[in-house]
Amino acid sequence: MAPSVESQQQQQPPVEAENTVNSTTTTTTRVEDEVTPIKSKVTVVGSGNWGSVAAKLIASNARRLSSFHDEVRMWVFEETLPTGEKLSEVINRTNENVKYLPGIKLGENVVADPDLENAVRDANMLVFVTPHQFMEGICRKIVGKIREDAEAISLIKGMEVKKEGPCMISTLISEQLGINCCVLMGANIANEIAVEKFSEATVGYRKHKEIAEKWVHIFNTSYFMVSAVQDVEGVELCGTLKNVVAIAAGFVDGLEMGNNTKAAIMRIGLREMKAFSKLLFPSVKDTTFFESCGVADLITTCLGGRNRKCAEAFARNGGKRSFDELEAEMLQGQKLQGVSTAKEVYEVLRHRGWLELFPLFSTVHEICIGRLPPSAIVEYR
Repeated sequence: MAPSVESQQQQQPPVEAENTVNSTTTTTTRVEDEVTPIKSKVTVVGSGNWGSVAAKLIASNARRLSSFHDEVRMWVFEETLPTGEKLSEVINRTNENVKYLPGIKLGENVVADPDLENAVRDANMLVFVTPHQFMEGICRKIVGKIREDAEAISLIKGMEVKKEGPCMISTLISEQLGINCCVLMGANIANEIAVEKFSEATVGYRKHKEIAEKWVHIFNTSYFMVSAVQDVEGVELCGTLKNVVAIAAGFVDGLEMGNNTKAAIMRIGLREMKAFSKLLFPSVKDTTFFESCGVADLITTCLGGRNRKCAEAFARNGGKRSFDELEAEMLQGQKLQGVSTAKEVYEVLRHRGWLELFPLFSTVHEICIGRLPPSAIVEYR
């Protein structure tokens, strides 16, 4: 007959009892570790219109989620206001970005920091939201100055064009800083989100879904619904290329061509967005274009937003006033993305012999540089 459980326990040597005590101690320590996990700390690199809204979203969640530090740092490119005060000092005193997001409280746990290295030093979650043309310089300044366990996310819409080909901003961040980088794009006009009107966004990730979910948690609110898809390049290219289509939509509005024409331009634009993305990155998923980062972002950007607005003014003036002039007059320090992106896309198309495959993209750039009149937006073949 097999010995009873009780008799087995009585036959165990004393050393086993000792091991049991050690095991219990280890378990207790492990339980304590789970009760007091290491908290994530977020820094927002950028403090323009969208950067300030991102800080507001993150700050509201950081206060309520136990896995995050309350304090959210926001790097501010220091400016002197007409009053003579420094922008960062005014933000910290009033809890408001009076230049780029006036009238909106960011959250008392947002700290504006004009020192880039200091702002990123202690953070293990870095949110990049600056004009794309500044990102290479920013990365050079902070390489080796960030935590080894840092994760990044890019809210930046644009690309760098190098001799070896186009480089997405998320790739630039990953390669220069040696860290993983997700992206967040969507139908996100910043001023509407700032006053808590409902909208959506898409997080694109490469491999680690758990990291993407962490980004979802820190951004998601009752009025800002965020989902994740495993398609970094698709999500990022949607956010980048829609600005080129928005320029085209602005030309249509400026020439008062009507809604039918604008709808046609948007449809053709979406087709070229998808084709360009899949030629560059065959892994891009068709379904990504039906996420918030795709068709929804295209619609909202072609109906509103700074690119459409400035392109409308450009067309109304017959192309006689430059985009640089219009940007300075109309955007109060904010930067256009569509014009520079159109140039970068054109360079890729020309280099690869694809110009005839993308007539809308090509025509937008040629109008922007004055080679064609705004009316050419519906005259291309």
